[in-house]
Amino acid sequence: MNYVAPWWLPGGHLQTIWPALYSRRVFGPAPRFKRERWIAPDMDFVDVDFCDPAAEVADPAAQLNSRPLLVLFHGLEGSSGSHYAQAFADYTRSHGMAFAVPHFRGCSGELNLAPRVYHSGDFEEIDWILARMRARHRGPVLAVGVSLGGNALLRWAEEKGAQASRMVRAVAAVSSPVDLVAAGRVIGRGFNRQVYTRMFLRTMKPKAMAKYAQFPGLFDRETVLAARDLYEFDNAFTAPVHGFKSVEDYWARASAKPRLADIRVPTLVVNASNDPFVPAWSLPHQDEVGEHVTLWQPSHGGHVGFPKGRLPGHVRDLPDQVGAWLVQASQ
Repeated sequence: MNYVAPWWLPGGHLQTIWPALYSRRVFGPAPRFKRERWIAPDMDFVDVDFCDPAAEVADPAAQLNSRPLLVLFHGLEGSSGSHYAQAFADYTRSHGMAFAVPHFRGCSGELNLAPRVYHSGDFEEIDWILARMRARHRGPVLAVGVSLGGNALLRWAEEKGAQASRMVRAVAAVSSPVDLVAAGRVIGRGFNRQVYTRMFLRTMKPKAMAKYAQFPGLFDRETVLAARDLYEFDNAFTAPVHGFKSVEDYWARASAKPRLADIRVPTLVVNASNDPFVPAWSLPHQDEVGEHVTLWQPSHGGHVGFPKGRLPGHVRDLPDQVGAWLVQASQ
């Protein structure tokens, strides 16, 4: 695998921001998703968007077929409308694959019913989703996680060990903060704090307040409103709502890096060395991850960016390379 950034888009910040806002996402028809609402074991719901142009049927259950299914777990505050989800949808369309984007709770456009939301180590939710995908699909199931979704997917693969291969043929994690302590500190400083942290908190705080209205006293409302970075937000909201003692406990237990050697299914971990969210010094080395994990750490790409081509560029190169690796590893 190889990636060379376009000369007109230098640096990790530009390679992160420009692709998300301006670069071309698809080369064919825009993806048309069909939404299913799944009732979770706790009686809450999870919304899953399916895209299978070849099916050409109104009944989503007819997607049971022998073609590969790629399941994408989105990043923090992402959805099936995220630029990377659109690009992966375009990749699967052009390669005759089915595609699905399960939404973490609170990210599908509708407030969920239970107190829990989602977090970087939510492997239990991923386990339930992938088990249901495996039960309904006859063909190979592949999984890719982006950023937060990638770390959670890796945590799932670590927890499942050899049993993971019964559900998926191969997995990939893209731009994932596998060391949450390192990533949490970096995103709370300087330019990151002023731009990315503000962007995330702009949507996360209102969602937290809506959850508080559902469940008064669930957390310290004033502390969440006063949070200035993700450390403070996770300490006041994410950690207590999901049963962690503190943000330190959450970040330590949810980080995938310490247990990458436990993975027993073919796995690709992609991190650009100039990712503004994930410091290069925190990335794992090959001798730390075991034989089932392949590391790809190009010098450029930013955070879920990897733009290619002439201005305004496109973001299909990442799905092309990651998709090709997943298909080959699954055979």
